[in-house]
Amino acid sequence: MDVDLLRARVGRLSVTGELGYELNVPATELATLYRAVTEAAAGLDAPVAPIGYRALDSLRLEKSFGIWSREYTWAYTPAMSGLDRFVAYDKAGFIGRDAALRERDTGPAQRLVTLVVEATDADAATFEPVWIGPRRVGFVTSGGYGHSLGESLALAYLDADVAVPDTAVEIHVVGERIAAQVVPASPHDPSGARQRG
Repeated sequence: MDVDLLRARVGRLSVTGELGYELNVPATELATLYRAVTEAAAGLDAPVAPIGYRALDSLRLEKSFGIWSREYTWAYTPAMSGLDRFVAYDKAGFIGRDAALRERDTGPAQRLVTLVVEATDADAATFEPVWIGPRRVGFVTSGGYGHSLGESLALAYLDADVAVPDTAVEIHVVGERIAAQVVPASPHDPSGARQRG
C-alpha cells in the first residue's frame, strides 16, 4: 500500500486491543513514514499522539495478548499457550505431530493465564515464581500496570490444575509474596468489539 510517497506493507493487526494497523517500511524510511502519518493525523477530529513501548505493553496485558520471546517461544507448546487452534492435527508428517496429538488428548502440563495482582509499589515483570502455599505452580512471563483497568496485571504459565479463573495465588514481587488471582482472558473488552471497529 502507498503511504504518502512510500510503499509500505500494511497489516490490520494490533497488540493494543483496539482497531489498528501495522505499517512496515525499511528502516531508512521510518522518519519519512512517521512524518507522513503525523501530518495526516493532524487533520483528524480525534486527538492523535505517539505512545511509548511501555504504554503499548500495558494495553497488550489488558487484552491478555502474548508476544514472541515472552509468552510464545520454542519452550512452550501450542496447547500451553492457547495457540493450538492453529495446529492442523490432521496434517500428516509434520515434526512433533505425535507429541502434539498426545498433548491434545491429555492436555498440557501448564497453561497461559492472566492474573490481577494486588501490587502496591512494583509490578511483576518476568520469571517471578507463582505460589499456592508452599507449592510453586508456575512463573510470570510478563507483567505491568493496566492503566485502562487501574490494576496490576501479569501473564503467567500455571500448572493446568490451577489455571482456572478465580484461583488465588501469590507472586514474588521484589522479594515479597503478593496476592494475585487468575481472571478470564482479556479483562479489557473481552468480546473484542473495539478491535473490530
